[in-house]
Amino acid sequence: MNEAAWELLRRHGMTTVFGNPGSNELPFLAGMPEDFRYVLGLHEGAVLGMADGFAQATGRPAFVNLHAASGTGNAMGALTNAWYAHTPLVITAGQQVRSTIGQEVMLSNVDATLLPRPLVKHAAEPTCAQDVVRTLSQALHTATLDPAGPVYVSVPYDDWSAEAGTDTAHLLERRVTIGGGLAEAEIARLAGVLDAATAPVLVLGPDVDSARANDDAVVLAERLGADVWVAPSASRCPFPTVHPAFRGVLPASVTGITERLTGHDVVLVIGAPVFRYHQYDPGEYLPTGTRLLHVSCDPGEAARAPMGDAVVTPIGPAVAALAKAVTPRPEPERWAAAGDTDVARLPDAAAGDAGSERLVAADVLATLDALAPEDAVWVNEATSTVGDFWAAIRMRRPGSYYFPASGGLGFGMPAAVGVQLADPERRVIAVIGDGSANYGITALWSAARYRVPVVFVILSNGTYGALRGFATKLDALNAPGLDVPGIDFVALAEGYGVPAGRASTLADLRTAFETALAAQTPVLIEVTTEALARM
Repeated sequence: MNEAAWELLRRHGMTTVFGNPGSNELPFLAGMPEDFRYVLGLHEGAVLGMADGFAQATGRPAFVNLHAASGTGNAMGALTNAWYAHTPLVITAGQQVRSTIGQEVMLSNVDATLLPRPLVKHAAEPTCAQDVVRTLSQALHTATLDPAGPVYVSVPYDDWSAEAGTDTAHLLERRVTIGGGLAEAEIARLAGVLDAATAPVLVLGPDVDSARANDDAVVLAERLGADVWVAPSASRCPFPTVHPAFRGVLPASVTGITERLTGHDVVLVIGAPVFRYHQYDPGEYLPTGTRLLHVSCDPGEAARAPMGDAVVTPIGPAVAALAKAVTPRPEPERWAAAGDTDVARLPDAAAGDAGSERLVAADVLATLDALAPEDAVWVNEATSTVGDFWAAIRMRRPGSYYFPASGGLGFGMPAAVGVQLADPERRVIAVIGDGSANYGITALWSAARYRVPVVFVILSNGTYGALRGFATKLDALNAPGLDVPGIDFVALAEGYGVPAGRASTLADLRTAFETALAAQTPVLIEVTTEALARM
């Protein structure tokens, strides 16, 4: 059984295993072939976060091995991000010996298929040992079919010593592909609405972040003369931020979005939910007289939207077809007036060092952007500086940005390790808040252990900045637990084996960042910043 399962994974290119083993998993892992790579994380939240980043960066499913119910529970916070990012993950968890599960002996995963729901597309426990490989096959195909997402399989550990079923050969040769796309009549209908619009606007989501769809989205925007917004809390960047059509990321509030869409008669949302609000700020969902069209690969997203006409279809072919179908318009004068958006802004170091013991986040981010490689990959989990990040960081290529899709903390540091493992030719820079960092800090050990050269930049302001922002809006500044002072991230990093330093001036930051980029190992830079920033 063991050999057949490994061969199934090999046939699908899933030769990296992210895990933190327990006794229930040892019988499976003991048979791991030499051509497989095991990436150990010290906590299951970090394990799943690394796999999430790896799968998003490769565009292929990643394999995760967790320890029974306890390990699954530890990973659930990170699983929320994978679910909302449509990340294809095949998550396995060791189960107790099959005949003892009903007794609820120690390390039994009672009602295993219910435990990870509703954060997985599919959850299963094989009905018998001979069904293990088929169940794994079903899981990996389910994970990759639109909409992609995590799946979960609990396997009793005595199953691994059983003989494989006779149908294994068929499973190893099996392929499932997605076909079809929008009918020509539907493409013509959508194109007709867009052509008739006086001021169309595009709102793009993470499902557009692929090389082909990204290019086609640029063509679509240019032919329509349409400005482009990124959907609220997008986990990836679907459009080059240096393009003159780019306007930024929409706020995660009803009135905030409505204000920014005012003046547009047709809104086309592609590859994103409509919409994932966060801050409760009630109002009209759309400006008066505005029509919304929604193209999604996720039936659930289409069904639960509070407004708009939706079509469910694979995103890539739909964007390509629409880009060809719409009637070209002249380039808007406002794009030319915007000037060159692909120019670095390196803050004056001396000016940034004067008048305050802490740096301004916007200046820190502008410094990083000016010195980073053009093809840098950014992992952002400094949630109180999202506005500053989008304003400062220039991203030109697909696969350049990753953010926790559900807003659940603990994604950034592990995901950065996973993305760097998946994309070793591009340098990964993780911008992490000091509050967020503590949820995924053990990823530093994995980065050091496997020499993964991520540059971790900790924006240390001694507080939960995003939470303090909400406390201000909700008149709740007297709530406890808003601050996290006194954490020495340099010492923590060095304890995990990662070289680290502290920057309290922009000059210090320049030196430390350039040194980190030249290193072949992970490096952490702690930067002292002011508590207030643009969200």
